[in-house]
Amino acid sequence: MSESSNKFPFNPIPSAIAIAIGLIIWFVIPVPDGVSTDAWHLLALFVATIAAIIGKALPLGALAIIAVTLVAVTGVTADTPGEAINDALSSFASPLIWLIGISVMISRGLIKTGLGSRIAYYFISIFGKKTLGIGYSLAAAELMIAPITPSNTARGGGIIHPIMRSIALSFNSTPEQGTQNKIGRYLAMVNYHSNPITSGMFITATAPNPLVVDLVNKATGGNIELSWTTWALAMFVPGMLCILVMPLVVYLVYPPKIKETPDANQYARENLAKLGKISTHEKIMLGVFALMLLLWANIPALLFGNQLAVNATTTAFIGLSLLIITGVLSWQDVLKEKSAWDTIIWFGALVMMANYLNQLGLISWFSSNIESAIGLTGVGWVGAVTILTLVYLYMHYFFASTTAHITAMFAAFYAVGLTLGAPPMLYALILAAAGNIMMTLTHYATGTAPVIFNSGYTTLREWWTIGAVMSVVNLVIWIGAGLIWWKVLGYY
Repeated sequence: MSESSNKFPFNPIPSAIAIAIGLIIWFVIPVPDGVSTDAWHLLALFVATIAAIIGKALPLGALAIIAVTLVAVTGVTADTPGEAINDALSSFASPLIWLIGISVMISRGLIKTGLGSRIAYYFISIFGKKTLGIGYSLAAAELMIAPITPSNTARGGGIIHPIMRSIALSFNSTPEQGTQNKIGRYLAMVNYHSNPITSGMFITATAPNPLVVDLVNKATGGNIELSWTTWALAMFVPGMLCILVMPLVVYLVYPPKIKETPDANQYARENLAKLGKISTHEKIMLGVFALMLLLWANIPALLFGNQLAVNATTTAFIGLSLLIITGVLSWQDVLKEKSAWDTIIWFGALVMMANYLNQLGLISWFSSNIESAIGLTGVGWVGAVTILTLVYLYMHYFFASTTAHITAMFAAFYAVGLTLGAPPMLYALILAAAGNIMMTLTHYATGTAPVIFNSGYTTLREWWTIGAVMSVVNLVIWIGAGLIWWKVLGYY
């Protein structure tokens, strides 16, 4: 429905459906035994919010404001109004939220200075004969820096995404022009779906992986300790196969209109000539970019000790501050980056609701019921692992953070599998892989997702469709190849 034909500031039908879903869960469906009333009511608000987002009842930021308001007004997380609003606003102090927003703001510097275009033209000059080749170049770049970039948000959203946007811009493929399907949509999808794969290949490629290592170690009484080398070796073959297949799958599902670019090499060289010598602001941008990469990769701490370790979000703030101080970006540039501020609002609201669903015990209740149900089926450990893995992975539709998901569910699901006879090392690797594959699913699945989604190259339907497809493709390849590779390695 067009804005001119809609007399309401919201879309009536999606709004009515979302409200109805929330009211049915809240008032009609009985609160299950073992679940608190507050937890059930928060679930009603969360599901209604997701339904409104899917139906585009209002812009994401507006829905987030309403969700925060409802959590505060209903008091589902606290007994007093003061505590309720503190809870509702709690995620806006989350470093992850600000890492996402600041990364988007910093990417403006790559575009403003022209450095992003310069890098893009270099990429095009090497891989630009075909759109598929450019997609593989982005995936390769992501893979190269993954082992030393422990923030998948910083890697996919702060480093690769600005380059991807510049490449799309060089082909005049932008959401603003309505030409994103020419090449930008494809590159944005490859940009994002490289991220979960590379995150699963190295312990140091994303923050939740060390948590998995710790949980496995504790669950097995110290018998299994996944070292960096063990993890990398185990995940190398299935991860590489996924990297090789992913750009082609995206290409087949959402083919770009521009497929052949035979003149791209000459085009890139001509545009590099027009850019001339690298400017002072480009040099500053490049220096800040390199500094942030070193800090995100934790290089100073590795060389000189943990006293020089810098938090990933602090690194982003350092980068933005340096760009402002040097004049590469003005405060007006930062204020104009609307997608960054919008992302901070809506992602913060979703993270808050997901966190409190965990704190109020709904997720642990669900996990314990899964354990009991599977135990009664008598399917054996192979069937149990299959069911557990699928439930564990697709429960991520209810999470806005992989760390929160793993914290809430990994230990319970791993314990169930071990109880039912699954080989400890094999099942640890399967759940570790699933914990990264689940990032493919939604536009709020991990920190990288809202950065790329908010750039506007894909619709919500396109994002969720390719996410579901890639979750199946990655799972089949990773577990299928993994079972053979891990047997060769003697892991089970």
